[in-house]
Amino acid sequence: MRVITGTARGRRLAEPKDRSIRPTTDQVKEALFSIVQFDVPGRRVLDLFAGTGQLGIEALSRGAGECVFVDREPAALELVHKNLDACGFAAKVVRSDALTYLSHCGKFDLILVDPPYHAGLYDDILSALFGFDILSVGGIIMTESMRGTVLPEAPVPYVRDKDYVYGKVALTRYSRGTDK
Repeated sequence: MRVITGTARGRRLAEPKDRSIRPTTDQVKEALFSIVQFDVPGRRVLDLFAGTGQLGIEALSRGAGECVFVDREPAALELVHKNLDACGFAAKVVRSDALTYLSHCGKFDLILVDPPYHAGLYDDILSALFGFDILSVGGIIMTESMRGTVLPEAPVPYVRDKDYVYGKVALTRYSRGTDK
């Protein structure tokens, strides 16, 4: 696991010692950032279900203005801190249940959603994201799921833009339009 490009390019990131955390593969991470590459610099990013922190760290490496990492597992947060230190980045790291955090977190420009695949959280998390309306106008939500996982359509002013498939993994892009 490594940072693909940007200021921390090539830095190796600490990986979990067991299977309790499932890191995104480099191939899928590269595809995800290829999709949002022009929407990262200067933006406020949320790495929800941060795990190792590699998605948020990749965003910071590519020029994100700020990234908040959220996970409820102490082992994951320890990895996030270790990986941020290894890359020389400072960021807010929050120990919280995702739904609780979303209820009071403020606006973000890019939200990265990568929960445990089989936890059945996609509908609740996406409903909360749409309901709390924390995505800025023109912002993007990127979800990572198992291929074949049925994700919800988005209510106005949100739009489900496109699904991308990479082997057993699917990436889904949602965006937020204006209220009018």
